[in-house]
Amino acid sequence: MSNQRARWRARIDWVLEQMLPTACVVCGRAEHVRLCDGCRADLPHSGSACPVCAINCPGGQVCGACLTRPPAFDATVAAFRYAHPVDRLIQSLKYGHDLAVAHALGGIMAQVRPTARFDLIMPVPLHRARLAQRGFNQSVELARAMVGRGVEAICLDGLVRHRATMPQAGLSLTERRRNLRRAFVPRRTFVGQSVLVVDDVMTTGATLDAVARCLKQAGAREVVNLVCARTPAPR
Repeated sequence: MSNQRARWRARIDWVLEQMLPTACVVCGRAEHVRLCDGCRADLPHSGSACPVCAINCPGGQVCGACLTRPPAFDATVAAFRYAHPVDRLIQSLKYGHDLAVAHALGGIMAQVRPTARFDLIMPVPLHRARLAQRGFNQSVELARAMVGRGVEAICLDGLVRHRATMPQAGLSLTERRRNLRRAFVPRRTFVGQSVLVVDDVMTTGATLDAVARCLKQAGAREVVNLVCARTPAPR
């Protein structure tokens, strides 16, 4: 979908939200909003975190892992911790095709996104086989929900995920990195550009590291992540 169509879709969604009763995605009450004030206040908003990988970190200092092995990306902002009910909402979006969730959570992501100006805002792409299976890219839907809420346009064709990879769930960090090696290919140059990458969940950061590495090899000056939710540090 083009950015022009995404902007029209955002406007139509807003008009429908004003005219039709809509249910809060958490409690189910009709409030003419996708997320009522009470449920929004109860969501597990991110607290003090590492500015590079967004893992919980007292004092907001750079964590030991990022100091020891800095990732290819420069910073990460997470809207939420991956905890109830955000974990359930994201599952509902990805596997239940509940696009109202993307509208609700993407709106909050637009509010917490970094205030710096970016040349491009880019969702993490899916491989065409996964996209055909699922029918949509959840990261694209979250980014589209940001259009018109301080975001003017998103880039949908900057990278391609040209190699189908195994599902990341259950793999170690080393296995995830190996799984994603050369998975992404740039379709344009990014010389001197600052890129904001949008994704739904950050677990080990391996996917976002692979994306950032690809972008920087194509010339990007800076890569910052904006994720809906960050999982806790592994025990």
